Amino acid sequence: MSLNVGFVGTGGFTRFHCNLLAKMDDVNIQAFCATSLDKAERAAAEWNGAQGYDSIHAMLDGTKLDAVYICVPPMAHGEAERALIERGIPFFVEKPVGIDLVLPSALLESVQAKKLVTSVGYHFRYMDSTQRALSMLGERTIGMGLGYWMGGMPRVPWWRKQDGSGGQFIEQTTHIVDLMRYTMGEAVEVYAAYGSRVMHLVEEGVTTPDVGTVTIKLASGAVATLSNTCILPGGGRIGLHLYTDQGVMELTNESLKDTGKSTVFEYRNQTNPYVRAHEAFLHAVRTGDTSGILSPYEDAVKTQAIAVAALRSAQAGAPIRLA
Repeated sequence: MSLNVGFVGTGGFTRFHCNLLAKMDDVNIQAFCATSLDKAERAAAEWNGAQGYDSIHAMLDGTKLDAVYICVPPMAHGEAERALIERGIPFFVEKPVGIDLVLPSALLESVQAKKLVTSVGYHFRYMDSTQRALSMLGERTIGMGLGYWMGGMPRVPWWRKQDGSGGQFIEQTTHIVDLMRYTMGEAVEVYAAYGSRVMHLVEEGVTTPDVGTVTIKLASGAVATLSNTCILPGGGRIGLHLYTDQGVMELTNESLKDTGKSTVFEYRNQTNPYVRAHEAFLHAVRTGDTSGILSPYEDAVKTQAIAVAALRSAQAGAPIRLA
């Protein structure tokens, strides 16, 4: 079954996803929606037969689409999702699903009412290393997790605005929050401390914190600490360390390193997790079988709830219990 696919957003991630989808059988890139017709038409010009539109409604009226990818900044969610839900069109949306919990919770109710096929771009779940870690954790007890996203500030204006990105923990470190949930289980309490140390002094218009540490209590009794910064001038580090009764498991975006009492094994990723995420979503669109989708919208809202609770905790200076 050939699928006609559209995109909302024309940034780097849209191009990235398009290049992957173009290599898949029976996937046709048909339409692009952007904040201006010029941007949409420029994106469409790269794909044979594709059309550009300046609104989601015009795109859905003008092209028959089987699925839509939403690749927009955090503050721009809402209109596209509502239009797709109303028409019953499955969608894949890049993380995070918003800058707060209000909009995602409302959208979730509509998604559930329509029983709509959805997927959210938490690609760490699809890594070979993550799946191997899960299989090994069945015979281990996790005591604690230490996660981190350490790097620099992305060079896009909305990212440095609190009302644009939601802050680094919501926009970026959400990947590590989600990986923690996936490997360690659900959270019950969050306590965060954020600070502004550098970026507001060297860049214009910065309203987001540039350092932060979040302590999380899990339902299992385990604890986790996730930290991030965007002050580094060069490269950084991204990952999650799981401390277990049989040693330390280090998950990064490249591999799983398993350090035991007297052994060290490393398992490097062999397949592209983004491709696996696309395959699972498109299979569900074709067949209705959603078993391969590892992060549907409903699950992603749980990750969002932790990230938003961390922001609330940092603002209040007090722990936040999760519902």
